[in-house]
Amino acid sequence: MGLNTRIEAAISKAVAVGRGDVVTPPKLASALEYATAPGGARIRPTILMSVAIACGDNKPEISDAAAAALELIHCASLVHDDLPCFDNADVRRGKPSVHRAYSKPLAILTGDSLIVLAFEVLARQSSLAPDRVAQLILTLAQRTGMPGGICAGQGWESEDEIDLSAYHQAKTGALFIAATQMGALAAGQEAEPWLELGARIGEAFQVADDLRDALYDVETLGKPTGQDDLHGRPNAVTELGVQGAISRLKDILGGAIASIPSCAGEAQLAEMVRMYAERLTPVVAPTGVPGE
Repeated sequence: MGLNTRIEAAISKAVAVGRGDVVTPPKLASALEYATAPGGARIRPTILMSVAIACGDNKPEISDAAAAALELIHCASLVHDDLPCFDNADVRRGKPSVHRAYSKPLAILTGDSLIVLAFEVLARQSSLAPDRVAQLILTLAQRTGMPGGICAGQGWESEDEIDLSAYHQAKTGALFIAATQMGALAAGQEAEPWLELGARIGEAFQVADDLRDALYDVETLGKPTGQDDLHGRPNAVTELGVQGAISRLKDILGGAIASIPSCAGEAQLAEMVRMYAERLTPVVAPTGVPGE
């Protein structure tokens, strides 16, 4: 089974748990599927699985659950981010955002349900390796809530003065750190050595997202653009310019490769980071607009 197929199967299985075998509100059940499929690039669960495989992947059921749980949290964050009280985005992944397709109340409930479901999916694996699963639950909780998870990242946007480093690490970096650390934990390894790799990938993704937000249109991106300027948020392009942001992105990704801990699959992980470097770095013409 290929990695993408494995990830999609794990996510589908997790969503099925959310539907359950009892009578459920049909619209909310439908919204859970709508919010999670078809997905985006599944970058976070792919990183998690890649780290788990590099570390041996000796309990694949736990790796599958961890990957699905992480993606459920990510999808929940997108549902909430798109709400009128935050980004007020009408489009996500090239289709109407959940609150546009189902209503604001159902969007809130969808995001909440996905968060709870993520932890249920992990907890259901407790019999396989209780200590391992407990560490996975703790890590995902820390990278989701306060003080340094994605909730904190969203919270920074309501402050008069923003700590840029803390904002980026929480808003974008937190779930990438979760991806590398949870991949190691799922395979029975220590989490701490994998923090730097996750942080660097997260920082690179933030800079790349800033570039896409500044350079691409809504049709290309599949979601509203120009959001950073609209909401007055910090942006690498505003700070460094287009070419400066691209140089910064390449430096971060080079550091990410250098930070990969020693493991059996180290070479394969380095190749994965290089692949993402090519995908994340936009081709920019001399005029400062995306190339053909």
